[in-house]
Amino acid sequence: MADSKMNHYAETLSQLQQKPESWLITGAAGFIGSNLVEQLLKNNQTVTGLDNFSTGHLNNLDHIRTSMSLEQWQNFKFIEGDIRNLKTCRMACQSASYVLHQAALGSVPRSIADPINTHDNNISGFLNILVAARDAKVKRLVYAASSSTYGDHPDLPKVEDKIGSPLSPYAVTKLVNELYAQVFAINYGFKSIGLRYFNVFGQRQDPNGAYAAVIPKWVDAMITGKPVVINGDGENSRDFCYIDNAVQANILAATATEIAANQVYNVAVGERTSLNQLLELIRTKLEEQYPQLINFKAIHQDFRAGDIKHSQADITKARNLLGYDPSHRINEGLDIALQWYVKNLKSS
Repeated sequence: MADSKMNHYAETLSQLQQKPESWLITGAAGFIGSNLVEQLLKNNQTVTGLDNFSTGHLNNLDHIRTSMSLEQWQNFKFIEGDIRNLKTCRMACQSASYVLHQAALGSVPRSIADPINTHDNNISGFLNILVAARDAKVKRLVYAASSSTYGDHPDLPKVEDKIGSPLSPYAVTKLVNELYAQVFAINYGFKSIGLRYFNVFGQRQDPNGAYAAVIPKWVDAMITGKPVVINGDGENSRDFCYIDNAVQANILAATATEIAANQVYNVAVGERTSLNQLLELIRTKLEEQYPQLINFKAIHQDFRAGDIKHSQADITKARNLLGYDPSHRINEGLDIALQWYVKNLKSS
């Protein structure tokens, strides 16, 4: 079954190569956005990227440029602009067949510290992209939804049609995105798909800043001799999803049959790893190059406001309707990601 599903993704890429399409990626200089840009350009697509560099980085685009042929890179156009500006969104959407909307202000703690800015980017910005994509007659919008939408619902694994109450302003914004997408389907016949990401990690994920994700932050700390902080006892668990799985889900969602449209899907692996297990995995993989990590221990602090204890996805719906089949589990994803971090953190 896995082979047929992966063949479906390979077949989708092959069909795109034979009949290239025009794509807009918002948040193109960010972690997920830049990986989408790279995969699409390597498959000979025409790509426009939009970013305001609030959390994205120009060097992510530089990494892409050096990884491909000049001919492929020439299919990329970049717009420095903000999704909070409707005129900019209209310009970016003009010739796009598909929009992959990744631009957002992530992070639960950031949203608690600054709910207004999170709202402006994640709700007002999202609505601008929806309107611009609708008016440009884009075939389909695929947008970054979030596992935070499950809120306080206790069930594990998480199934798309069972959500609880949001626990943070960030979760509210991501739920509102799904509601707006539904309303645009009902009122305008506009087609979209939401992808509820579960703890995506991989190359080009920023280790710096107060709101850095746990894997790059910990890797950076271990390599540079800084302490690793775990909020709580370390037994909280997450469904860590390597970036290639998220890229696959976006491309499959954009090109999936009509029956798959106007729905949301979990994007993950369907497994749970505790923070204590994660720390040990990373430490073990790094200790050969960094012997000082052999007896490395984390520092424990209080649980973080807005955090949930456990998270795990049921990916049955994405398998059945999108043909999604994750190519990397956490172990395989970490092997690739850690190589990238060791090389790039050393040189930065």
